[in-house]
Amino acid sequence: MSEIESIHIDGNWRVAQSGGTREILDPADATTLAVVAEGGLEDTDAAVAAARRAFDEGEWPRTPVAERAALLRRVADLLQRDREEIGLTESRDAGKTWEEGRVDVDDVTAAFRYFADLVTGESGGRVVDAGDPDVHSVVVHEPVGVCAMITPWNYPLLQASWKVAPALAAGNTFVIKPSEITPMTTVHLVKLLAEAGLPAGVANLVTGAGDPVGARLSEHPDVDLVSFTGGLVSGTKVAQAAAPGVKKVALELGGKNPNVVFADACATEEGFDTAVDQALNAAFIHSGQVCSAGARLIVEESVRERFVTEVAARAQRIRLGRGTEEGVECGPLVSAQQLAKTEAYVASALDEGAVLRSGGERPEPSDVRPADGYFYSPTVLDNCHRRMKVIREETFGPILTVETFRTEDEAVALANDTEYGLAGGVFSADTARARRVAARLRHGTVWINDFHPYLPQAEWGGFGKSGVGRELGPHGLAEYRETKHVYENLRPAPVRWFSG
Repeated sequence: MSEIESIHIDGNWRVAQSGGTREILDPADATTLAVVAEGGLEDTDAAVAAARRAFDEGEWPRTPVAERAALLRRVADLLQRDREEIGLTESRDAGKTWEEGRVDVDDVTAAFRYFADLVTGESGGRVVDAGDPDVHSVVVHEPVGVCAMITPWNYPLLQASWKVAPALAAGNTFVIKPSEITPMTTVHLVKLLAEAGLPAGVANLVTGAGDPVGARLSEHPDVDLVSFTGGLVSGTKVAQAAAPGVKKVALELGGKNPNVVFADACATEEGFDTAVDQALNAAFIHSGQVCSAGARLIVEESVRERFVTEVAARAQRIRLGRGTEEGVECGPLVSAQQLAKTEAYVASALDEGAVLRSGGERPEPSDVRPADGYFYSPTVLDNCHRRMKVIREETFGPILTVETFRTEDEAVALANDTEYGLAGGVFSADTARARRVAARLRHGTVWINDFHPYLPQAEWGGFGKSGVGRELGPHGLAEYRETKHVYENLRPAPVRWFSG
């Protein structure tokens, strides 16, 4: 298979300066999808230098807002033009279903259009009343500068768009490093940016490993902001590397997300069916490889046995296979490493006393096609408690744990008993109770009687070890800006503070 020129610097596609390459594997059968450049320090420094020149000397930061917004809308149109191709690439690269890939493209399109509309609708700045008619005082926003973007493997294109769209809308330049195992749709996105007319040097891409590429971006003195989405351990390293330069850092570090189900949500057959269906959706979309996955089912004791029995029965019926095949509902895990990690979490849970209600193993070869991919059966673990490793840590696999509660206070305490605080769900037929519990949850997004939807106009991010900063919404744009106060004296005169 021929090598893809996956490094993009100053408007040019190239191979790695070292000549290094990496095979990108299809997680459905472990075959090679593509061979991409394995960038290193030299490529990273060259990309940052190009972004620095484009910001300091180029036209993009000084391009009128309306023109920047128009380019973002052209990119959105191109994304829709290539929807089927990009969705297929995302499916094959990350292991998700083709339909999930298509939905991702639609969500990315919406993000580009949202930030285009947001900056277009802004005024020229916030006028501040100085209390003096001879003073004109205004607060304006300017681009941060050169942005380093490090994105994860589970939603490669979506997470890239949450950074790229606001960064460009604000007038920044950037270097993006996608995950080394799922870079393909980011390469496609950068091609679309060039096709839309983005000036050379504004968007730069380096494919390669977190060390050295991500590490160098985090510490580089010519980088003004680092935006990272990924795991807690890597995010901590990014923050430490960025600290000596006192550069801006935005971190989205995942979550251990509770899904609280009250008995009253199950009082009717329709309510019961909805809550069960949403529990499956919360836990097993994209094989649980979602930072906001509702991996902790916290269910009221009076309905626990019926609820968990039905969840486990339906989990066993989830159809596994290659994401491009008709009827497949769940694809493989992204890599052999992630498969081994999932197996280890299940084993540790069983050792600590959890009760296996479904899954807990790789599917039989006769039950899934292709048979040699990184598949793991959707797993439900009952009788779990807070001291278990599988409850404390982000598993990022098709694992749903079950805890129970008797009172509202106990439900809230369990849901908040985590170092993370990204997202959570509350299911209740009692609107007052649902809103009351949602207000008490220490999580950045809380869904009531739903799980997983997000809006580009609403901020995304978490409390605690889920990170710092926000993506999407007005605050997602603000992450890529500096705030400046301009104070103008309209009638300057001597102050006479000093007698001389």
